[in-house]
Formats: sequence, C-alpha cells, structure tokens
Amino acid sequence: MIKVLIADDSVIVRERLADMLSELEGIQLVAQAEDALEARSLAQKHRPDVAILDVRMPGGSGVDVLHDIKKRSPDTTVIMLTAYPHADIRNKCVEGGADYFLEKSTEFPRVLAILSDRLSGLA
Repeated sequence: MIKVLIADDSVIVRERLADMLSELEGIQLVAQAEDALEARSLAQKHRPDVAILDVRMPGGSGVDVLHDIKKRSPDTTVIMLTAYPHADIRNKCVEGGADYFLEKSTEFPRVLAILSDRLSGLA
C-alpha cells in the first residue's frame, strides 16, 4: 500500500487528484492539506510514501514543504505541481530533492502514470 498526501490550495485540484487516486488499487490517500503549514504537519504525522505538492500555497511555498519532507524522510517521492513552470522554480524544486516537476495544465495525468509505475515496482 502506498500512502499519499495531497497539498494544494485549490479544492478542485485536490478533489480531482483524490478522484484519480481512487482509481488505483494499492493507493491510500492519507491526508489532504490546503496550505503549507497544514501540509508540513500532515506530512510529519502520516509519513507518506508520496507527497503531491503545489508550488504556491498560502502560509509558505510547496518548496519549503518539499525541504521539510526530504529532510525528515529522504525516500518520500515528491511530485511538485505548478501552474507556473518557470525554470527558476523548477531548479529550486530539483535542487530541493523533488522527484517530479509537473505543469498542472498539461501534465496532470502523469500523476497517475507515476503512481502506477511506483505500484508496479512493489509487485
């Protein structure tokens, strides 16, 4: 079972991701956060195997949450989602240890592919 945390300030994005994840057997959505502070707290509490983080959230950035998660649990797979796929943001995420950096408008479906690949690696 792969435990997943979703952190995004958009309810629509969180719901869409939760719906997508429900299609995969072996995925457990352990928590959803709407801001960076809540994401940090939930990541520490649930220790997810995968964290899906928005780059821009109230109360701090997804990059800050990324740093916290990787410091506590370097093996956690972190997928960064953004509507702002600028090179400097991508570089900050990659330098911070992000495993994936996806643009919401064009690469959203890749989240399922990434998790499916992760599931097949467990088999």
